[in-house]
Amino acid sequence: MSRPRRPDRNKLYELASQQAGYFSARQARESGFSGQLVSWHVHAGNFLRVRRGLYRLQRYPVSPQDHIIEAWLAAGPLAVVSHESALNLHGLSDVVPSAVHLVVPRSHRWVAGRVPSGVALHTTVRPLPTNAVATVGAVRVTTPARSIVDAADAGTAPDQILVAIREALNQGLTTPRELRTASGNRSARVRELVDRGIREAKAA
Repeated sequence: MSRPRRPDRNKLYELASQQAGYFSARQARESGFSGQLVSWHVHAGNFLRVRRGLYRLQRYPVSPQDHIIEAWLAAGPLAVVSHESALNLHGLSDVVPSAVHLVVPRSHRWVAGRVPSGVALHTTVRPLPTNAVATVGAVRVTTPARSIVDAADAGTAPDQILVAIREALNQGLTTPRELRTASGNRSARVRELVDRGIREAKAA
């Protein structure tokens, strides 16, 4: 019989620090924390139970992105933060969306069941390609180019898209080629908006 895995406190705390202090029950298990040990830490005041299967380090500072990371973790490892929520995590927009945008497979449990309040789901038949997904800390998020195009396609105000394009290009987070490739199969409105954003960024 194999021995129980020894809890790796440093591993769990390092991961949680990349997720605004949050961690899932699955991540705790992968760090060697049994459900019983997690419950002990909750009662001891070290962990805060946010909801079923989701916890937070008790004394971790609050951040404006807490609600985004909480929804992403609750959705499970296949979810990807997208649209305006992704722009927020990338630091390309200060607009707080009315819902947390997540891309999930159509087989996701939330698709067939009740979507939690404050979450906007976008479904895909196939997983997003690797070149469309990045990480911010430990959070899986669509790349800046994909985030900008998705937000533009969903109707985010054009001035916000133009700001996001300028900031992404100025910070070296994307390139004109990546933006044009990402918008290649979108509507003429989105393509024209992306082209305008690129022209204005170059002229600035």
